[in-house]
Amino acid sequence: MILIGQYDSPFVRRVGIALTLYDMEFEHRPWSSFGDADRLRDYNPLTRVPTLVLDGATEQDRDFVLIDSHMILDYLDSLVDQPMFPRTEPERHKVLKVAALACGLADKAVSLFYERAMHEVISDSFDARCTTQINAVLVALEDDLAPRAGPYWFGALSHADIAATCALRFVIEAHPGLITAADYPALHRLTSELEATQAFQTIYQQFLPPA
Repeated sequence: MILIGQYDSPFVRRVGIALTLYDMEFEHRPWSSFGDADRLRDYNPLTRVPTLVLDGATEQDRDFVLIDSHMILDYLDSLVDQPMFPRTEPERHKVLKVAALACGLADKAVSLFYERAMHEVISDSFDARCTTQINAVLVALEDDLAPRAGPYWFGALSHADIAATCALRFVIEAHPGLITAADYPALHRLTSELEATQAFQTIYQQFLPPA
């Protein structure tokens, strides 16, 4: 398989981490949705990342291409015995909800980043709306995680843990000073512990600058 996209994206990052945890071999092509748009468009007309080219694909064969991180992870889960989106209820919808909130958080952080980076005059109302949404989701995730026991959200490591960790890290990276770790101690603990694991380090070392 081929994973297209740069790991500074929280969505590409969560797919790369899942592939690593599932011990699935893949080639990583760190293409930018801006700088490499023409190459990316051959596989994905939306020119968005992550894009996953499946085994068995011929050159630029879109029948073997998946887009959107959730859809990609759903496919990867179908290939393993112990998927990180549970197959049975009520565990499944609980993990899906947290993962959806975390991905929504990441999406708002990405939108805010582009608003601030690409416009000389930013929309104050849009900026305020994104900031409010980011903080509201962080409070909701913190309140849900804080009373839980154990290292992970729902007992075993799940896509919810990975999505939340990737989203929180992106907010901190993309918007210095917007939040502090002390504001969200449960999320900070989860993030710190997961980022220290081998799978996360394998991905992070490919894009983070040296300490």
